[in-house]
Amino acid sequence: MESSLVLWLMLIATLAIIHSVQAQDQQGFISLDCGLPENEQSPYNDTTTGLNFSSDATFIQSGKTGKIQASSVGILMKPYTTVRYFPDGTRNCYSLNVQSWRRYLIRATFTYGNYDGLNVQPVFDLYLGPNLWATIDFETDVNGTRKEILHTPTSNSLNICLLKTGETTPLISTLELRPMENRCYITESGSLNLHHRSYLTKSGSNLR
Repeated sequence: MESSLVLWLMLIATLAIIHSVQAQDQQGFISLDCGLPENEQSPYNDTTTGLNFSSDATFIQSGKTGKIQASSVGILMKPYTTVRYFPDGTRNCYSLNVQSWRRYLIRATFTYGNYDGLNVQPVFDLYLGPNLWATIDFETDVNGTRKEILHTPTSNSLNICLLKTGETTPLISTLELRPMENRCYITESGSLNLHHRSYLTKSGSNLR
């Protein structure tokens, strides 16, 4: 009887933790489902992460929208099923409102998924303001990639840009910003690019 009671108490505590994660305070979060039409279920709650995603339509004035072919990548979470791609222009930028001198975790994900039916793996550059952040190379990362950086803007606006470097077309799946405490990951200067992340948990699922 006592062991059953303990088990039930553990279950209730676990459900409470899950609920608190899904109902987390998302003040200051920016979670963009890139390529999602503004009038198509925006914003919505991603049931896997508990995050509220919205269309990127009001954050950028260029680009076109597409949907990936599920047969090429398998089942994906909803935010990764659409893309915004940029067939026109060399440099296309998202303009985001931020707090100056506030540290942010910035995450961008890229899934090609043969959205255009051409089966040509794109290669392009990703810029954070005027600085090169990363080169996105689908010839190496065939199933897509994710880039993360910890960055402190020096003004109240931040541009994240995709730069065409060859014949292929830049694209993006999601763009996320999370305000962080300035006392974490302290550096003397510059930003911190993600090198590696490990999940240490016995729950069987990743924690965000």
